[in-house]
Amino acid sequence: KANVLFFDRKPASETPWTRKLWIYDLRTNMHFTLKNDPLKREDLDEFVKCYNPEKRHQRKPTWSEKKPDGRWRAYDYEELMNRDKAGLDIFWLKDESLEDSANLPDPDVLAQEIVDDLAAALEQFREIATDLGQHE
Repeated sequence: KANVLFFDRKPASETPWTRKLWIYDLRTNMHFTLKNDPLKREDLDEFVKCYNPEKRHQRKPTWSEKKPDGRWRAYDYEELMNRDKAGLDIFWLKDESLEDSANLPDPDVLAQEIVDDLAAALEQFREIATDLGQHE
């Protein structure tokens, strides 16, 4: 799982340049794999629409108390600074796989999915190494 951060280059300041941190959670309840279900461009369409850098002051969250499954929300600077060690380990969506552990795939199925993902990743790295002119 990864996070992508966007920054504007600004000079140092005693006060923060940004009053809100916007977060889009593409990870929770999304199960992408390199081989069987890779991340596709259309998977990012909602984020691209929400991010809207040209009109960032007009952004609207998709999350609310009434819509707790919304993936896009903002946190105020003060709220972030009040977190333990100002940590950014932020999540708000319920992970459905944790709630329904009785329906997990068998261990051999999980193991094979891991093997398939690692094999696909290795093949992609081999292609990159070849493209860079580095051979095994």
